[in-house]
Amino acid sequence: MLLSALAFCTATAAPTEQQLQAVPVDRVIQPGAVVPGTPSELNASISVRYGPAKPQRVLLLMPGYLGGAGDFDRLARQLVVLDPGLAVWAVDRRANLLEQRDQLENASDAELARIVRDGGLLRRPITEVSYMTAWGLDTTLKDWRVAVQGALTRTPNGYSGRQSLGGVLTGLYAAYDFAGQPGYKDVRGLILLDGYPGLLSSRPVTWKEYQGTGTANEFGNLPGLSGLEDYPYVNTVYFGPRLASQVMAQARLAVHAPTAQAPQSSLALWPMTNQAAAMIKMDARYSLVPFLTLNSGHATNVNEAGRLLPRLLGSNGGLRITGPKDPHVLIGWQDDPDALTASQTFLTGFSNALGDGSEWYFPMRLVLDVAAAGIDTTGTAFQEELPVIHNREVNLPVLGIAAGSGVAREKDFKTYVAARPGDLTFRSLPGAAHLDILTAKSDQVAGWIVDWLSQHK
Repeated sequence: MLLSALAFCTATAAPTEQQLQAVPVDRVIQPGAVVPGTPSELNASISVRYGPAKPQRVLLLMPGYLGGAGDFDRLARQLVVLDPGLAVWAVDRRANLLEQRDQLENASDAELARIVRDGGLLRRPITEVSYMTAWGLDTTLKDWRVAVQGALTRTPNGYSGRQSLGGVLTGLYAAYDFAGQPGYKDVRGLILLDGYPGLLSSRPVTWKEYQGTGTANEFGNLPGLSGLEDYPYVNTVYFGPRLASQVMAQARLAVHAPTAQAPQSSLALWPMTNQAAAMIKMDARYSLVPFLTLNSGHATNVNEAGRLLPRLLGSNGGLRITGPKDPHVLIGWQDDPDALTASQTFLTGFSNALGDGSEWYFPMRLVLDVAAAGIDTTGTAFQEELPVIHNREVNLPVLGIAAGSGVAREKDFKTYVAARPGDLTFRSLPGAAHLDILTAKSDQVAGWIVDWLSQHK
């Protein structure tokens, strides 16, 4: 049973950068759920494992919408340093194996610059990945369960947490029926990081929409099952495989040569540094969407103007760069001293070779299934297809951590726990954007997690 009696040793001083970088990390790929039509090498469960090989306890974390295991790099290191007996396994989804990461990992700076100028790597044709239409909620949870069971072979002590859409999946995992075995019996506590079950359930999906006509939710238009062959993965104006690979290449350039001039591209419409080109798309000051943002700093030598679209999407930013103040000087990037996240630390984790910070080919089927499932499918048309039927039995303690300027609020966590037994502990990181709770310089979030676990032995 996961998360049985735990003994925690909380460090009294904040971890140093030397301690954080000394944490051992390994990427493990295990056989996952077998999905008919999927190439055997892609039926996989992937985890990036931080900390001791023989831990006293294991924390498993799944990233959110469009995210990858690299999003947890800093938080995982902080947790392992704060609690030396703890291992943190950041779980990637099988779609990460479709990324052409080798073309970036082995690339010179000149080759990375060419990829950025070309607008990213060519994406895989949809006909080549038609099997992705089956990579929905069932596949995702079964792959994650392989990691959970792998943790049980190391130690009986562990727990489950996820961020953003991963927070949604945490609740769905607990309520899911795995051939008669409720998911909540695998775990003894849930940690929800600026995400909560029901996040995509503001507008219920009908069976007709699910089967064919499609619908729309907070993340845009969703095809029904009959339309997934034309849209097997997310590919929009704000995210898709080509853009993801372009941003990753630019992030690597920013790590290697932050003040060098960035290649001219859609990321750098004016002469600017590599660091500025990498951060302008991600910082809350300029980002288009609230679930791809953090607080780091600001561009220098720029003229700025407001724009409406980010505010309509819920972002607290809403500024656009209209050009350099001095055309003879590169647009640069300046970290704000009081900002929560350091840009170079974020970019290093985001471009992590073992598990990067995005999922280039995010399965559209998973978004559709999560929207259809809500928090409970008992007695609905979805019960057999998506057996989320144990929600009211989930008697587990919950730690809900919100980003002050993120996508979750205390009332959202309270609504979730009100539907079933179990207590809630709520924390909020003031001023934080969605990703700051994972990437912040401070170990505040890691400390909250360790302290909460010490109280829920």
